Amino acid sequence: MRFGVSTFVTDEGIGPAALGAALEERGFGSLFVAEHTHIPVKRESPWPGGDELPRVYYRTLDPFVVLTAAATATERLRVATGIALVVQRDPIVLAKEVASLDVVSGGRAVLGIGAGWNREEMRNHGTDPATRMRLLRERVLAVKELWTRDEAEFHGEFVDFDPVFSYPKPVQDPHPPILVGGAGPTTFDRVVEFGDGWMPIYGRNTADLAARIAELRDRAGRRVPVTVFGVPPRREAVDELAAAGVDEVLFGLPTAPADETARHLDAFAGLL
Repeated sequence: MRFGVSTFVTDEGIGPAALGAALEERGFGSLFVAEHTHIPVKRESPWPGGDELPRVYYRTLDPFVVLTAAATATERLRVATGIALVVQRDPIVLAKEVASLDVVSGGRAVLGIGAGWNREEMRNHGTDPATRMRLLRERVLAVKELWTRDEAEFHGEFVDFDPVFSYPKPVQDPHPPILVGGAGPTTFDRVVEFGDGWMPIYGRNTADLAARIAELRDRAGRRVPVTVFGVPPRREAVDELAAAGVDEVLFGLPTAPADETARHLDAFAGLL
């Protein structure tokens, strides 16, 4: 089983280059960073994690800037979005950003995707929450076309462009892995159709995880890799996930200055 961290990188915590180096020094394999372009002042959408939205949600750095900085400070660390809010991103720009990250990192980029929960935020990007899952699907499929074809085109309900040249192409063949976030009733449909892995959040609709993983792999007809996000740093949690067939554990790393972050990572490293 592989180990990494999932976190929010903000202007109030450790910098991305220092974080990447600290992870690699301790033997972690991956860094997954969260994304929010902004938080509307008037919020109506409930946060799935509780009543009060934590401060880090308001202050996230752009994930691709963070991951590029982390990649240039490391040699082996996989650099990943956890998650990229695809319904708030232009697919042509997203394809170039991830492919560029894959080139700069030497083939270490991972695209974790999701539709998000903050309906006010997505509306500010022109996205109708009622159709966001259909939009997500088309944008991911369009990105894959842009990555894998010299002359890419896409014609759908939401995404429509005639043949284009889009470079660079990713280093990884056929492209960086796409991990589908979430654990709702239609999540497996997306994993099977266009995902390379499943990435649920620990403790959110993940009861009987072993049975759900078996169901997913049976439906897909392949051994779909599973990464679990936001795992508490406890031995029993790691053992539980290993027994369920999980491939990668992402410990939830609090956002903090460098010294405090180092203490957290040293404690996490004892579980590797």
